[in-house]
Amino acid sequence: MDSVKRLVAEHDLIERGLGLLETAVARIDGGEPLPGEFPRWVVRFLQEFADQCHHAKEEDVFFPLLKERGIPEQGGPIGVMLHEHVLGRDCVSQMREAGESEPFQAERFAEGARQYIPLLRQHIFKENNILFRMAERVMSEADDAEATGRFAEVEQERGLTGRQGAYADEVAEWERLLK
Repeated sequence: MDSVKRLVAEHDLIERGLGLLETAVARIDGGEPLPGEFPRWVVRFLQEFADQCHHAKEEDVFFPLLKERGIPEQGGPIGVMLHEHVLGRDCVSQMREAGESEPFQAERFAEGARQYIPLLRQHIFKENNILFRMAERVMSEADDAEATGRFAEVEQERGLTGRQGAYADEVAEWERLLK
């Protein structure tokens, strides 16, 4: 299903961002400085791409469609995913505040990242291996086409059309700089 493939591809890019965040935490733990713009960049990436683009597609399009097809929200996987989105936003807010403070609050940033990385990795695993498999069983081809089309609308509504390619380039550049 194209909608599932698209969400999984976005997860792959988010996972690369989490790898960068892990590298940043290791640097902080080792007493090494981070490139000055990295904390703000990674927060922007997580807020814009992971949340405003990816999570918005799930929350505004994909999850409501799955609920219509009988997958429960309360007491089911959708409710868990929504709760984890909220927890993740709290972690990213902590990283944002630490990154914007003068001077940079490295330990506070790292603490937010230490909570966020496993949360989001487990979240992605559950979506890819449980929720998306359930979706493939209950969605029709028409549902898939509708969801995929609505994903483009979500990006357009948020001014993020075509940003995945730009973010992939930025992630690749940070991978080069942080290694």
